[in-house]
Amino acid sequence: MACRADVSEALRALIGAELRRELPEPVKAFAAQLAQRAGGAAVAVLFYGSNLRDARLDGVLDYYVVLDHVGAWPGSRLAALANGLLPPNVGYCEEALEGQALRAKYALISLSQFRRGVSHDAVDTTLWARFSQPCCVAWVRSEIDLDAVVDVVRQAVMTAARWAAELGPESGEAASYWRALFASTYAAELRVETGGRGHDLVARDTERYATLLPLAWEAAGVGFVPMGERGVAPEITPSNRRLAARRWALRRRLGKFLNVARLLKAAFTFDGAVDYVVWKVERHSGIRPEVTDWQRRHPLLAAPGIYWRLRRLGVLR
Repeated sequence: MACRADVSEALRALIGAELRRELPEPVKAFAAQLAQRAGGAAVAVLFYGSNLRDARLDGVLDYYVVLDHVGAWPGSRLAALANGLLPPNVGYCEEALEGQALRAKYALISLSQFRRGVSHDAVDTTLWARFSQPCCVAWVRSEIDLDAVVDVVRQAVMTAARWAAELGPESGEAASYWRALFASTYAAELRVETGGRGHDLVARDTERYATLLPLAWEAAGVGFVPMGERGVAPEITPSNRRLAARRWALRRRLGKFLNVARLLKAAFTFDGAVDYVVWKVERHSGIRPEVTDWQRRHPLLAAPGIYWRLRRLGVLR
């Protein structure tokens, strides 16, 4: 097995190349406008999600705005406090760029919160699960900041790969570990996507995930042995698997609670939250829930009713 430092650098190089991929000019211009809102406190703006995968500009563009500190973003002290306690805050905006009307959802997080959120000990699974999937840097303040972001995303991939070893099969192809992982992370969150979404994500980029897995396992200190032509078997003892299952049970129990808490928090911090939720539900489920002007004006009071209506429709599980 290669020296862990060499493997870690190989993983870092692979992640760095992925983050530096070229993006459409409107995507970069939108990211630059988001960064300007934080003055000089924006570290980087990451672009991810379905529009990155499909190379499209319709729908809603997804960004993460990484900040020196969350209070740098314009807004109320309440919003900054909420983001400090339960990141990220989210927002929705529209811009006309290059003669095209674009819509975007952005999440706000500090670099220190980002680092904590991708560690293997993090109770919240959303950050490392999100950034183990493809993403790109759409704007960055400096090369030093880019290096910091590469390190955080590399850690997200290592954390995801380690959980994949602990929760996945005893042996199998690389794709089977990622599919088992994403099935577990989706089950730990409130989702409007179908249950096979994790399989779809892996199927779109099988070679990427197959390349990442052994590099991430070695960098994270997870031993493994080849099995046949394409199979691998991580060296996870039965006792370690039982311990991981108990630790994951805690994350699954807390996951939906944290999602609901963020939805309630969004009533104070997410401008246009109700209309964004309607768009998201319709896009992923084909069901368009009707909302009233009163619900738009009072999203916090309306949230429980909307939530239970979506449960009755079978949109939320």
